[in-house]
Amino acid sequence: MTEILKRNKALSVNPLKASQPIGGSLATLGFNRAMPMLHGSQGCTAFAKVFFVRHFREPIPLQSTAMDQSSSVLGADENVVTGIKVIAEKSRPALITVLTTGLAETQGADVHRNVREFREAHPEFADVAVVAVNTPDFSGSVETGYAATLTEIIRAVVPDAKDAGTQPGRRKRQVNVLVSYMLTPGDLEALRDIFEMFQLRPVFVPDLSDSLDGCLTEDDFSPVTIGGTLISEMATLGDALATVVIGASLQKAAELLEQKTAVPTYRFDHLFGLHANDALMCALAEISGQAVPERLEHQRMQLQDAMLDTHFMLGQLRIAIAADADLLAAFVAQAQEMGAEIVAAVTSCNTPLLARIPVASIKIGDLEDMELIGKAQKAQLVIGNSHAVDTAERLGVPILRAGFPLYDIIGDYQKTWIGYRGSRQTLFDLANLVINFSHEEIPVYRSIYAQKPASELTDYPRSCH
Repeated sequence: MTEILKRNKALSVNPLKASQPIGGSLATLGFNRAMPMLHGSQGCTAFAKVFFVRHFREPIPLQSTAMDQSSSVLGADENVVTGIKVIAEKSRPALITVLTTGLAETQGADVHRNVREFREAHPEFADVAVVAVNTPDFSGSVETGYAATLTEIIRAVVPDAKDAGTQPGRRKRQVNVLVSYMLTPGDLEALRDIFEMFQLRPVFVPDLSDSLDGCLTEDDFSPVTIGGTLISEMATLGDALATVVIGASLQKAAELLEQKTAVPTYRFDHLFGLHANDALMCALAEISGQAVPERLEHQRMQLQDAMLDTHFMLGQLRIAIAADADLLAAFVAQAQEMGAEIVAAVTSCNTPLLARIPVASIKIGDLEDMELIGKAQKAQLVIGNSHAVDTAERLGVPILRAGFPLYDIIGDYQKTWIGYRGSRQTLFDLANLVINFSHEEIPVYRSIYAQKPASELTDYPRSCH
């Protein structure tokens, strides 16, 4: 059984986690014409915006209630109601999420009541979905904030089947797909291709591949997101054939959606490696009633060949991983599939998934913890976000950049990790890091019995004479 090692120090050194408001904002950005509004100081929002801009290298719509010293003490309810009204008037978004920060939570804000007050005071904005979510940044992580926000959006905008008159299977090709924060826009594009090979139409909730895929638009400026899941389409989720959930962090969101729609659910912790993708293909074949397409069979054989090609480099490789739970479980599974050894596993906060990850222990901590454990266990490779680059340099090992944020490399937000093709490329990337970082060569052997002229024998070691 996995041993969960809790924090044992009073502060974080080189923090691993990103905050819950960032996760909530990320979930919001996957919906069309959406606007996240952080209830807190301007600095909270500016910090989150810097993270997003450096990672995606795109303009990010983000608003703040701009709490100051007075409102922090006396209350900022008016800031929330006024902020929602201003956004609704000026931008006419389809969705506004009100996300709390540590400052607002400490002050005692009740954003759910504030949303009800806004509804009573401004019925003219009834067509704008407004969702309040508690996302304090002193607890949880980007993963839990993302999951909590997605859960509340489903609660607010997906109608109950008995009220909406929806019926599972009415849309004979539609499949709802709840996707964890760990899936990149590139992952979602690849996943869409896989579903379409089975003649299925996926509805991603949310869909970052349409809103943050690095695509130029005709508009010079938009105050809200361009692309993403349509809020109007959320009303059709109850007519789908099935719901596919990728990421254990979305357990509550999946349960809520199934309760509202009665659509059968297929759950996957991740889609990294051979076994996980085999499970997905079997599920899609069952949902669609079709055989696995030949193209996917061919990609599977390509992955198997890559496993043979790279097992010399990856077998028994000692790896240290720092990531949130969903991504940690994914990399552990794929590394162990190749015979690698996980010598250090560090994550940002405790979640139920950790107990199911097959490693000896998992540390709830920061990048300093990974560095100390990795050094003690003689780690040979690090997997982590851009904050872990300095850690890898001090350990003297290569790093595979993965997770959030990635600010020292261009385009990695678009990288594909999942599916047979993504898993194959991950193996190649890991093997190349091992090959290119290790410059050790087999020394030249000179036999002491070689018949050489005396001039050449001077280069021999003294022990050979």
